[in-house]
Formats: sequence, C-alpha cells, structure tokens
Amino acid sequence: MSGLMMDRPLSVPSILDYAAEIHGEQEIVSARVEGDRHRQSFAATRERALRLAAALRAMGIESGDRVATLAWNGYRHLELYYAIAGIGAVCHTINPRLFPEQISWIATHAEDRVLFFDADLAPLVADLAPQLPKGIRLVCLGDTAPTALPGALAYEALIAGHAPASGWTELPERAASGLCYTSGTTGNPKGALYSHRSTVLHAMAAVLAVPSSFGTDQRVLPAVPLFHVNAWGLPFSALLSGTDLVMPGPRLDGASLFQLMDQEAVTAAWGVPTVWSGLIDEMRAQGRKPRALHSLLIGGSAVSEAQIRALESEFGIAVLHGWGMTELSPLGSVTRPRRDLPLEDRIASKLSQGQRLFGVEMRIIGDDGQPRAQDGQAVGELAVRGNNVIAGYFNDAEASARALDETGWFRTGDVSRIDGSGAMTIVDRTKDLIKSGGEWISSIDLENAATGCPGVAQAAAIGISHEKWGERPLLVIVREAGASVTGAAIAAHLGASLAKWQIPQHIVFRDSLPMTATGKVSKLDLRRIISAEGLPEA
Repeated sequence: MSGLMMDRPLSVPSILDYAAEIHGEQEIVSARVEGDRHRQSFAATRERALRLAAALRAMGIESGDRVATLAWNGYRHLELYYAIAGIGAVCHTINPRLFPEQISWIATHAEDRVLFFDADLAPLVADLAPQLPKGIRLVCLGDTAPTALPGALAYEALIAGHAPASGWTELPERAASGLCYTSGTTGNPKGALYSHRSTVLHAMAAVLAVPSSFGTDQRVLPAVPLFHVNAWGLPFSALLSGTDLVMPGPRLDGASLFQLMDQEAVTAAWGVPTVWSGLIDEMRAQGRKPRALHSLLIGGSAVSEAQIRALESEFGIAVLHGWGMTELSPLGSVTRPRRDLPLEDRIASKLSQGQRLFGVEMRIIGDDGQPRAQDGQAVGELAVRGNNVIAGYFNDAEASARALDETGWFRTGDVSRIDGSGAMTIVDRTKDLIKSGGEWISSIDLENAATGCPGVAQAAAIGISHEKWGERPLLVIVREAGASVTGAAIAAHLGASLAKWQIPQHIVFRDSLPMTATGKVSKLDLRRIISAEGLPEA
C-alpha cells in the first residue's frame, strides 16, 4: 500500500528559494580576488542567480549541458552553483591547481559548453584555450573581460543585461546537477555525477551530523575550495540552515585566514589538515585564536594527534574529524565525541574518522569478499552504499564496472575497522599498506606517531623493496622551522608506541613534501623522488 502524500521533487534551487525567503538577511561575505571584501544577502544571491539563469538560457544552455567553473570561493561562484542547476544544466567544478593537461582533458571529457573563471586565472585560461572543447564560451567572473581572451564575456555585464528569470526549470529529482572529477592519482580522472536528490539529501545529512557548524547565529568558513567536491556540501548546507558563509577567496595561508576569521567573527570552519597547520602557526604567533572560532571540521586526509592536541589544548578549539570521498558527495562520516570526556579521552576518540552520516551504510570486507565483524578489531576494506554514493562514473564504462562489487556496494580502497558504536577508523589505503615479513604496517600509524615527535612538522611513510622482508617502511620528515630533530630521536620516539619491526629502516629529511592538487601528500610523486635520489645508508 502506498502512502497518500504529495510527491514533490527534491531540487538544488529549492534550497536557495528557502534560504532567500526564510533567511533572506543572512550574509555571504567574500574576500574577492580584486582585493576587497564583498557582502551580499541570501535574498540578493537568489535575485542574481535568477538573472544568471536567464543569461545562460539566452546563451543556448539546455538541460544536461555541462557548464564549467574555474574559480575560488566567492559569491559569484556560489551563484553559478544554483543558476546552472536551476535551469537543468550540470555545474562542473574544475580544480585550477591541476596540471593544464589534466584540466583540458577533464573539460574535453565533460564536453563543457561554457567556462566561468576568476580574473586572476585568466593567464591559465589563455594558455588552456587551444586545448578546450571547440566552441566553448568563456566568461570572466568580474566587471571586465581580459583582452588576452578575445570573445570572452564579463560576468557582471552578462547578468546585468537580463531580467531575473521567472522561475527555475521543473526537473525530476534524479536529474544531474553537479559533476566533480577525482584527482586521478591512478589513470585518468573519473567523474562523479551528482543528482538534485543526492545533493539535497547530503545537505540535510551534513546539518544533522555537524550541528555545531550551522545555525542563524553561526558563521562558517569553507577553507576547503568549492572545486573540492562542492566544498564538502557547504554551499548547500549553510544556505539550507540559515548559516552565514564567509568565503576566503584564493588566500588560504595562516595569516590571511586568521585575519578574515577574526574580523568576521567566524565560528566554524572546514578544511584539510595542511591548511590548519598554517593557522596554528599564526595563532601561536598571535598568542590567541580568532575571537569567535569554536570548532573545525578536518578531513581530506587523516588528522594527527599532534594537530588535534594543539587545537584543543592550546586554543580550546573543538576538532571534528571527518572522512569522505568524491564518490560520496563527499561526507561519509564524522566524529561525535561526548563533551564530558576528559581531554585525553576526547583527543583519542577523534583519531577515528567517526560515525556514518544518515543515508550512508558502511561495512568492512575481508580478503574472502565477506563482511567482517564490527568489533573494533577486525580489519578489511571499507565498502559503502547510500543515497549519496555513486552508482557509476560519468562516461566511463570500464571504471564504472569496477566501482561496485557484485552486491552493489562501492569499494572505497580504504582499509578500516568499525567498532560496536559504529566509529570507523581508517588503517590505511590498500595501495599504501606496507607488508614487511608477512606483517602489515600502517603508513597512517607511522605518520601519526612521527608527527607527535617534537620538531616534526610533517611526515609521510612509504614502502620500499627489501630483499629479505619484501618491503620495509621509509619515513620522510619535514622539520618544524628552526628544529634540528634527528633520525635517531624520531626512531626513539617511535619506539615508545610501535613494535621494533615497525620502526622505519630509513628516515629521510626534506624541506617539503610533494602535494596533490587536493592538498594531500602525493605518495606517487614521493616514491619517484626517493627512487631518483636514492637511499641513505641505513
């Protein structure tokens, strides 16, 4: 028997309609590439998005067409999210930090019709232009178009030339709304094609899972870029919940973030560990935290105990540790620690990746392909399914065939364990586990232990071939500024928490670690560097 309820489709533009009507005076503050700071209400954002929708229709953009963005975090980029989806097109965010060859490959694979770009990225677009899809239109997100790109349009003139559209295109909720490509660490990047339904459900689930970040009395700063899986859904969750958005633009260094957070009374922020390392350095230099900041959601890669301890014990900033993937829209889990726990227990609880969001199911799979116990001890590959999980990759039949197992679960490649409370802890990536003498060594455990050593700023562990043991761990260290910590001191520190056979045979020091375009350590590039430079004597 079916229920007798209306069936209205979930849609991305309905979030903006709701935000403009119910929370119309809430604010989007943007640190612009022009150098100033811009303020705009939710109601004004809807009016401008409707103008943009009319302009896109006039350009001939139709339902299903892909419209690309190459831009930082700001109000114009946010308007694009809603206007593009609002006419039934697909908002395709591209990471400007990728290699030019990757950007042109992605734009061509997506068959983008229009590219909107920030003014400071005009030189990159000019270099890319010959490799972009034939006939693509270019629009600069500013008052003027760069002369170096003949035929490019200026965003402000474009929307000023159109009256607001009378409404949004009526769409089925399973229609595509957004397209994000994985970073392509192996093979070509793969596209995750989100629907209106999945995006709205993800926005709701995020507000439920991280209530401290949201509300009409809160101001959240997405330090994670809008081109990193839609800033983890914040453009949707914040507007849905009436939360002010403070957009940092391209400047994510510690000093710039501190100043913006302090002046704009930011209460919560989301981003990757490398961003917060810079903020910690600036807070130590200032001798205080930004005046209203109370919590940070950290994800993208595992957060270390040392970083959690610095934020919680030195500055009283609550850390929430999250996990997700492009294929999950992206949030999959987040820590929910009890506030009454002692500091040490609270820190320990946040080393896990937390409990699943509503709408996401998790289990771990053993080498035999069978689910393993959720007892906090059994380890296996993490598999997920849910409303926000991909069912295949965009225009990639081969990758789609490998994405899900025969029972319909997406295999993440993360080696994990899950305890009786549902808390999931990632042990390693399947490709980053180090097998030495038949025993597995977790690169994450090594890295977390090493960053707890005084004088260590960053650490990365990789496996290297060994004639007797098959593989042995190698640890690459970046010292803190002014520190002179030695390999022997680090090895002694590791010996306090790790078995002797887990201690790296080689500890190498470098000025920096190679990073991917999404702010993670590139183990692939690190292996190449170590191979080219050779190993020191053990």
